Amino acid sequence: MNMSTPTTDAPGIIAEDLILLDADLGADKNAVIERLASVLADAGRATDAAALLDAALAREAQSATGLPGGIAIPHCRSAAVSTASLGFARVSPKVDFGAPDGDADLVFLIAAPEGAGAEHMKLLSSLARALVKPAFVTSLREARTPAEVMTLVQDVLAPKPATSAGTATAAAGTAAATASAVSTAKPGTPDTAAATSSSAPKHIVAITACPTGIAHTYMAADSLKDAGDRAGVTVHVETQGSSGSTALDPQLIASATAVIFATDVGVKGRERFAGKPVIESGVKRAINEPDVMVAEALRAGDDPSAARVSGSAPAAGAAAATGGLGWGTRLRQILLTGVSYMIPFVAAGGLLIALGFLLGGYQITEVAEDVVLNNSLQNLPDGGLATYLGAVLFQLGSLAFSFLVPALAGYIAFAIADRPGIAPGFTAGAVAVLVGAGFIGGLVGGLIAGFVALWISRIAVPSWLRGLMPVVIIPLGATLVVGGLMFLVLGRPLAAITSGLTNWLNGLSGSSVIILGVILGLMMCFDLGGPVNKAAYAFATAGLAIDNEASLRIMAAVMAAGMVPPLAMAISSTILRPKLYSAAERENGKAAWLLGSAFISEGAIPFAATDPLRVIPSMMAGGAVTGALIMAFGVTLSAPHGGIFVAFAMNNILLFVLALAIGAVVSAVLVTTAKQFAGKKDSELVDDRVAVAA
Repeated sequence: MNMSTPTTDAPGIIAEDLILLDADLGADKNAVIERLASVLADAGRATDAAALLDAALAREAQSATGLPGGIAIPHCRSAAVSTASLGFARVSPKVDFGAPDGDADLVFLIAAPEGAGAEHMKLLSSLARALVKPAFVTSLREARTPAEVMTLVQDVLAPKPATSAGTATAAAGTAAATASAVSTAKPGTPDTAAATSSSAPKHIVAITACPTGIAHTYMAADSLKDAGDRAGVTVHVETQGSSGSTALDPQLIASATAVIFATDVGVKGRERFAGKPVIESGVKRAINEPDVMVAEALRAGDDPSAARVSGSAPAAGAAAATGGLGWGTRLRQILLTGVSYMIPFVAAGGLLIALGFLLGGYQITEVAEDVVLNNSLQNLPDGGLATYLGAVLFQLGSLAFSFLVPALAGYIAFAIADRPGIAPGFTAGAVAVLVGAGFIGGLVGGLIAGFVALWISRIAVPSWLRGLMPVVIIPLGATLVVGGLMFLVLGRPLAAITSGLTNWLNGLSGSSVIILGVILGLMMCFDLGGPVNKAAYAFATAGLAIDNEASLRIMAAVMAAGMVPPLAMAISSTILRPKLYSAAERENGKAAWLLGSAFISEGAIPFAATDPLRVIPSMMAGGAVTGALIMAFGVTLSAPHGGIFVAFAMNNILLFVLALAIGAVVSAVLVTTAKQFAGKKDSELVDDRVAVAA
């Protein structure tokens, strides 16, 4: 074995003084990490061992870093790290790092500076990928000196042509190089796995991501690809990690059997996978149980009732997301990101408020805060337990609802500038609420915060300042700019616009309010969970207020119209003319009954995806009828989600159901008629559906 120090593109990532062999570093993982952090600090790799330890333990608290096979990879980013470094210990006795199969004897502390460059991050991720290769791990256990360990690691980071086919070092280096080549393939270019299984009838797409994006992201990717090879199916993975990633080709996504999201953080560009059967888990499950996840994904692809990614499916021929998007499309994606992150606050808060009304009555709004602060289960207020629980639920819902505009603005800024944009975005949203600018102020403030944060992040700064940029400089600067603009310049004009819109809605009556119902119904049924649908829904939820009847009527119209498409397709495919549909579509129709009842418009996506020209116009017609009828009947709704299951939050459930039923029947009759007479016979239509399903 060559004992000399090889040359790499990243000199100094590891050195002999960072390697401990067969050492007793303590009885628990905290002691091991503390010792390795001290080793890095003593070698001049970190300015503060305690700060490095704190960062590593904070990452460890998010999820254990132990891996199957006796390996542990504690890792972190920290401003205390001077240069990207690896500390390695082969410990005896073994220490528990939370792996499912037992304690670890091989421990890598991966330490990256806060502002580490892309090349360093690629090298660190290459090491992480190599740790799932048995040959490399075996070589680490058999190494006799720190020099041998250093050679093994450097061969992984910068593999060289093998001089002996039998050496474990060459095997490990080749495996890592192959893994790296697969991960950086350009969109549309077959990767190694694809090349070896190009004849496979199915393929799966996947996203892997962990909080720091250094290790688990890439190990999970390789584990899923290897599991796909064993199952005879190609797995294409987009790694959303620190060393950068190449977006999956939209054609691959469109034709994929299913999608796997193995992430501990949000999926960037989740809307690209709308409508696809999905298997979701934390990133470590993809490392520990990749074969199980691939098998689950294959089963989900054949199951019409499987969970699916929400939203409307993008066109198969859409342009790749990297670098080629126009600003109109980019702006739409930014706004949708904010809305999608806002909706959980709306749903949770609104339903809790509605439950509060159910228990405590609508008058609970006047006394809820006083009851919660001054009463308890041992000191019940007038009205007893129901009033107390109603007040608690109402107050919880009100607090969750208060995050609506800040969350919208914060995640709009996040979509533009990533994590450094979150703080200024949330602050802009809070200012919008304070000055009365509401939903519109949140949109404007989020956009300003995001673009200011992005601009600051692109300013060239000295290397010693880079670590402070994402955690101090960018949030501080962007918050000052957007806060100043919102308070001094934009707040009052935006508040005036919001107030004017509210007054206009409150003043609608007669035919005007019915026209508004028609418009909202058309929007809710146009793209079945896509941007137009989300825009109408966000318009309704942002203005929802119990003391504003116009907002309650708008909420009722939006929810009822959104329930029409899945219910209409259920009626058509299971009652009116089942023979017009394939067996899989009839199964989808059975599931659509429940999905429609629960206000999940996406239940109609499988039908619209295979026959959009006949399905979507039919759905829009029924949605417009339902929206108009809800407005004409004066139905109100105080809950933003839940469908028929929040009937208690409606002022007239019978009229709500009547309007919904009429619209659903209209759509069902129209789509059935279109399929029956517009172009093809029943048998030909069924053949088409079977071909699409296959």
